[in-house]
Amino acid sequence: MSVTLAKTAGFCFGVKRAVNMVYDEIGKGSVFTYGPIIHNEEVVADLKARGVDVIQTLEDERLVPGVSVVIRSHGISREEYETLERKGVRIVDATCPFVKKIHKIVEAQALEGRSIIIIGNDRHPEVEAIKGWCKSPVTVIETIDEADRFRAAESEKLCIVSQTTFNYNKFKDLVEIISKKGYDIRCLNTICNATEERQTEARQIAARADAMIVIGGRHSSNTQKLYEICKNECENTYYIQTLNDLDLAKVKSMSNVGITAGASTPNNIIEEVHKACLK
Repeated sequence: MSVTLAKTAGFCFGVKRAVNMVYDEIGKGSVFTYGPIIHNEEVVADLKARGVDVIQTLEDERLVPGVSVVIRSHGISREEYETLERKGVRIVDATCPFVKKIHKIVEAQALEGRSIIIIGNDRHPEVEAIKGWCKSPVTVIETIDEADRFRAAESEKLCIVSQTTFNYNKFKDLVEIISKKGYDIRCLNTICNATEERQTEARQIAARADAMIVIGGRHSSNTQKLYEICKNECENTYYIQTLNDLDLAKVKSMSNVGITAGASTPNNIIEEVHKACLK
């Protein structure tokens, strides 16, 4: 059996940076992350074992002056940031620089009088955070149907940005639909390079594979998109969190197997799956 492991599988720059920032805080007093630092249960469990707790609300009574609060790579809204400042906690901002760039873009474009369109998942924490930096009307569009139904005043100026982990081909399709409506549009492709490269490589490997394994947390948006891309190319695509979720007997009956992983998947999990397929 031939096994191809994607070179782009695993932690991206922003996730690696955020996770390292949390580990660097251990031992410096009480440390919390605002929401799970990444969408990977194994990493969150390891941090909890080392004393790092997850808070889900800024009303948490443990948020007192002096404790450290790590902002995850997805970022938070301006209002949430200001709330943390008022509480007097030590803010460790691990927002991915590519996400932070979008915050600055939408803030600046709003000041120029443009309404904001975010191409992405309205329920994803990254998108929720981006919305929190928009001082003008904001619309989130994820599907072709939503793009078809979108309407704005003829005089309205628009700025389109994207969730960093959105499917690049889908982004282009949605922008094309909106552009045909004739509005004054400024479009900025804010999908990060690592996402584009990972999706492109996954598509290429899946197109040649008899079976494709996609590794990542169930709540990881970028892993879900990898799965969709691979499934379109290879019917036998399996979405797993760890090796325990994989039916090795089924995979080993194939002659050509591909493996990729989301941006929040630790290397040790990827290596474990890779080695198991090679045995």
